[in-house]
This record gives sequence, structure tokens and C-alpha cells, in this order.
Amino acid sequence: MEIQRSQEYRRIGTLPEEARKKALGDLFAFRTREAGEDKFIEGYFAVFNSTYQIAPGMTESVAPNAFANTLGGDIRALIDHETRLVIGRNTAGTLDLREDAHGLWGSVRINPNDSDAMSLYARVQRGDVDQCSFGFDIISEDTDIREDGSVHWTIREVKLYEVSVVTFPAYEDTSVKARTRDLEQVRQRETDAWREQTRKKLKGAEHA
Repeated sequence: MEIQRSQEYRRIGTLPEEARKKALGDLFAFRTREAGEDKFIEGYFAVFNSTYQIAPGMTESVAPNAFANTLGGDIRALIDHETRLVIGRNTAGTLDLREDAHGLWGSVRINPNDSDAMSLYARVQRGDVDQCSFGFDIISEDTDIREDGSVHWTIREVKLYEVSVVTFPAYEDTSVKARTRDLEQVRQRETDAWREQTRKKLKGAEHA
């Protein structure tokens, strides 16, 4: 099912479960690396099968292979989603993105002549900034309506536009509003289905 929606952002920082954060924090943490004269910022922009809370009663996760059909596109690496602050681009060979068993991993080769990029490198190196995010459109997803009334979305496929190193790992208001509309539509479909089922039962009773 294709989802018609404007570009969204998801900000993935530390893992939501405290136990997993302690056990796997080093694996998924953003870090800096030097190789000769080159400097890199590296880490996971998305972690598969981890549940993230959008708002009360609404959660989502990213399924493995969600990025499989999009990594060949023209994708930028940004600072805080600012389009004027481009620090890497896959078509330029300065951004490397890969899917593995854990999630979407990325490596940005820093331009030493870019003061914004070098400043970000220093902040990541110090640990002042260690959060990440990605901007995308949803191509397909599954919806799970749970007994407690909450809804969980599993994102199956996306079109990726950009990845960002960000200061605050919070959902954008536009993403929360979009999911709120999704929830309202899900509940409306449930109500319509119940009404139709009740109508059929009543009609059957009349002819009994």
C-alpha cells in the first residue's frame, strides 16, 4: 500500500529500551574516525525492529530492508535537516550508506575546508552531539491495532532523501500530526466495519 504523505523526519538517538541501550550502546553510537588525512562521522541513522513512541498510543518501528530500494538515489547528509548545511552526498562519494542486520549505517567524509562540518566533527568527537535522523517518504507499512486501543506502524519501505546528525532526537510536529490523522482513519475504518457488520446481522435477523 502506497502512503501519500509529504516528507517526514524520524530522529533516532539512543535505543528506547534501557537494557538494550546499555548492552548495545557502543555498537550504535555515533563516533568520529580518522584515516590518514581524512575525517569521518559514522554511526546508525536507523535501527531495525526498535519501537519508538511518536505520541501516547502511537508507536512505530522500521523493518529490515526498508531502505533496500532507495540507497541508489541522490541522498544528502545534513546538519539538523538544514538544506544549506550539506556535509556529504552519496553521488559525490562523500556519504556511504549501507543496510546491515542492525539497521541503516552511514559514514560521512568531512570536508576540512568546511567550517560547519569541522565544527560538527568536533562536537561529535567530544560527545556533545550524538543523535541522528533521516528524512523520507513512506512507501509501504503495516498497521497493528492493539487490544488496548494503541496503534503500532511497521515501516516496510521508504524513499530516503537525507540523513542528518542532530542535536535533539524528537519527532517533528508534522510527523505527529500525520500519524494522528492515520490513527483517526484507522479508528474510522474500524467504526465503519462494525456498523456494516451490525447492519448485516440485523438484516439477517429480519429474514430469519
